Amino acid sequence: MLPAPHRMRAGTEFEAAVRRGRRAGSPRVVVHTSTSAVPDGPRVGFVVSKAVGGSVVRHRVARRLRETVRPHLGAIAADRLVVLRAQPASATASYAELEADVTRLLDRLGVVRAAAPDRAAGGAP
Repeated sequence: MLPAPHRMRAGTEFEAAVRRGRRAGSPRVVVHTSTSAVPDGPRVGFVVSKAVGGSVVRHRVARRLRETVRPHLGAIAADRLVVLRAQPASATASYAELEADVTRLLDRLGVVRAAAPDRAAGGAP
């Protein structure tokens, strides 16, 4: 689980990121991003619909996506809202594939301020 200050819970935040922000996608995941009026730390949310699979598959995909974004939290600006939306192809993707997609998409959108995260500093295995 992400730290509480970094979890997106309000529907208005999801709406702001998805409807009013920018997006970039791959066959496995789409990243939506927007800025928040209150810079209280980057907030990240996840959308994994039933199109991805059953409950077990959806939760596995959500856990993997959560761990792919965790090492980037320190490099994301405090006023950012980020939503990761899983595509059906994410159900069969490996962790490495999802990690590569998320890293590339965050870079493409200019969300991360620095180079790739240091895995030794708390990144996922």
